[in-house]
Amino acid sequence: MNTIDIAERVKKLPPYLFEKIDRIKSEEIRKGHKLIALGIGDPDLPTPDFVLDRMFSAIKNSANHQYPSYRGMEQFRIASAEWIKKRFAVKVDSHKEVLSLIGTKEGIAHTPLALINPGEGALIPNPGYPVYKTSVEFAGGIPLEFDLLEKNDFLPDFAQLEKLIHSVKKVKLIFLNYPNNPTSACATLDFYKELVQLSKKHNLIVCHDNAYSEIFFGQKKQPSFLEAPGAIDVGCEFHSLSKTFNMTGWRVGFVIGNETIIKALGDIKSNIDSGIFNACQEAGIAALENFEPFCSELRAIYERRLNVIFPALEGVGLKCKRPEATFYLWSKLNEPISSEEFVLRQIKDKGLVFTPGSGFGTAGEGYVRMTLCADEKILKQVAEMLSGSVK
Repeated sequence: MNTIDIAERVKKLPPYLFEKIDRIKSEEIRKGHKLIALGIGDPDLPTPDFVLDRMFSAIKNSANHQYPSYRGMEQFRIASAEWIKKRFAVKVDSHKEVLSLIGTKEGIAHTPLALINPGEGALIPNPGYPVYKTSVEFAGGIPLEFDLLEKNDFLPDFAQLEKLIHSVKKVKLIFLNYPNNPTSACATLDFYKELVQLSKKHNLIVCHDNAYSEIFFGQKKQPSFLEAPGAIDVGCEFHSLSKTFNMTGWRVGFVIGNETIIKALGDIKSNIDSGIFNACQEAGIAALENFEPFCSELRAIYERRLNVIFPALEGVGLKCKRPEATFYLWSKLNEPISSEEFVLRQIKDKGLVFTPGSGFGTAGEGYVRMTLCADEKILKQVAEMLSGSVK
């Protein structure tokens, strides 16, 4: 019998964060324990009816049953460009500067293949979405991690970025994500302007993940990196319908930015995938064309949930700054225990599932992340459990 020797890149992969949590959850469920899962950022709310209605009609159209364009339907790219213009006052060419994605995770994962040569560096946030680092390693690049620290409001230290840029022969790109997962931190337009200057100084490509732009509280609208003067000359921005319209399973997103970047990513995709099912893109058009007042109502729901759970965090030994955006609570432990140990204890003692901060990088140790992806009744129960009034 032949010996199957898998690739070294696969052998070096750490267990994917959410897979590990799912395994632990399954073990507890087999023991008969009931769990409340607040670990994964997967909206519990349904996809809106106006999206479903478009999907129902589109799926009956036999023209949508054939291979889609890898670049995306022209109408979807136009709708994406119109949404960016309406939301951020940024004008782009839907033909040259927009590309559809099978969810932003796919686009992010393929970006280093399009932009990085083996041995070139990429700046990666720590803590951060694990796909940034993994995708760079798959492309043969060198991930250079910069710290997102509480003392800096979880924004990068530009002095550290400068040092990292000079630590290898060539640094090609930087991944950023604001509003941020996992920290829920936000960035300002002034920050993006400084980022553009750094990019121009070092010929650095900026890849900004803006998946949570529409989940903010109060009137604190979150900016786009592309609003900064000169941004489209140096980078791109990823957007997703997953969190904005409760469409995580639909796998619909898009990237907007520099024409050369968009073409390179499109060339990679044309050799790897066959695009998004056209019916899903038609549903995506309906979402983008009707994002308000739906998004306003969505934000109100998450803010009510936040008001329920936030005051109870200290009861379980967590210190958290009230988030201005995202549906995440990034909480600091105030006891000498690892984030993974803390999460395991909550699962076993209370049946509550959080995400250990260490899963997002070494700088995430000492923190845990929880989501607002559960209805108010469940969150009230969680609040009572955290405060100690229910065991």
